Amino acid sequence: MRIAARVILTDEQSAQLEAYARGRRIAARLVLRAKIVLLAAEGKQDLEIAAALGVVARTAARWRARFLKLGVAGLEKDAPRPGHATVLTAERRREIVAMTTQQKPANATHWSTRSMAAAAGVSEASVRRVWKAHGLKPHRIESFKLSNDPRFVEKLEDIVALYLNPPEHALVLSLDEKSQIQALDRTQPGLPMKKGRAQTMTHDYKRHGTTTLFAALNILDGSVIGRCMQRHRHQEFIRFLNQVEAEVPVGKIVHAIVDNYATHKHPKVRAWLVRHPRWTFHFTPTSASWLNAVEGFFSVLTRRRLKRGVFRSIVDLQAAINRYVVEHNDDPKPFKWTADPRRVLAAISRGNQALESIH
Repeated sequence: MRIAARVILTDEQSAQLEAYARGRRIAARLVLRAKIVLLAAEGKQDLEIAAALGVVARTAARWRARFLKLGVAGLEKDAPRPGHATVLTAERRREIVAMTTQQKPANATHWSTRSMAAAAGVSEASVRRVWKAHGLKPHRIESFKLSNDPRFVEKLEDIVALYLNPPEHALVLSLDEKSQIQALDRTQPGLPMKKGRAQTMTHDYKRHGTTTLFAALNILDGSVIGRCMQRHRHQEFIRFLNQVEAEVPVGKIVHAIVDNYATHKHPKVRAWLVRHPRWTFHFTPTSASWLNAVEGFFSVLTRRRLKRGVFRSIVDLQAAINRYVVEHNDDPKPFKWTADPRRVLAAISRGNQALESIH
C-alpha cells in the first residue's frame, strides 16, 4: 500500500488553514482544500480523507501534493489548464484594427465579434481582446455637427465672455423654446418597481396634443422665467419677450443669448428690439445651440419630468411643466461655464481636419 507524503504545518500555516476551513464567506473550493490539508497533517491517508469529505482519493492526493509544493498559496488558485492561448501577431492585430475602422461587412452597417471573427479567421475572443486593447466599439455610434459659421470664433468668444464676466448693472439671459412637447398617455397602467423588477410602461401611447415651453435662464442666479404656449411663431416669441421685459428690474440692461431659429430674427422681432433699446441679442454660431445655457435646463426637465410622465391632456402637461419651473426657482443654482474656449476651438479644428481628410 502506497503511503502518502507526510504533511507538517507551521503554526502560521495551521492558523491560516483553520481560518479557511471555518470561514463562512470563503469560497467552497478553498474550504475543501484547507480541510484536506488539515486532515493530511493529522496523519490521515488519501483514502481516509476522501471518505471523510466525500471526494475521490485523487482529489485529496492532488491538493496534498499542491500544498507540499507551493504551500498555502497553492490552494488559493487553480492550477493552470493544459494548452495555451492562441497568440496573435502584431501584424494580425493591425489587420483586425484596419478592417474594423476602414471597412464594413457586406450585409451590415458595422462589425460584430462574430462577423469580424469569420472575416479575419480568428476566434471571437481574439476579436474582443483586440477591440478592447484599442478602445474600439463598433456597436456604438455618436452624433456630431460641426459649425460652418464664418464668425464662429467671434460669436464663441462673445458668449463665453458673457458667461464668465457678465457686465455690471446688466442681466444675462439664455432664451430658447422647447417645442413639440407631447402630452402622452399610456394605453394601460404600468407596474410599480419592486425588488428584481424595474418599473414598467406600455410601449404604445395616446397623443393628446403638444405644447411649447418658452424659457429664459438667468445666468447669475439660475432662475427661470417660463411660459407654455400652443405654437412657437414670432407672435408667441414676442409675447414671451414682453413677459420677460415686465419681470426684469427697471434700469437693467439685458443681454439675451439666442440661437439662429428664424423666429428670433423675424422683422417684427427686430422691430421689438428697436422699441426696447436696453435689449441686445447675442446669436450662437450656426449648428452650435449647445452654447445656449438654457438647453441644459431643457435636458434636465426632459429627464426628470417629461420622459416617464403620463399626461391625459395638454392642461395636465402644462401644469406639470409649470410646477417644475416653480420648484426649480425655489432653489436655483447659478450657471457656471467650465469649458476652456481654446479646447473647444482645438476640438473643432481636429473635426474639420478629419472631415477634410475623408473627402
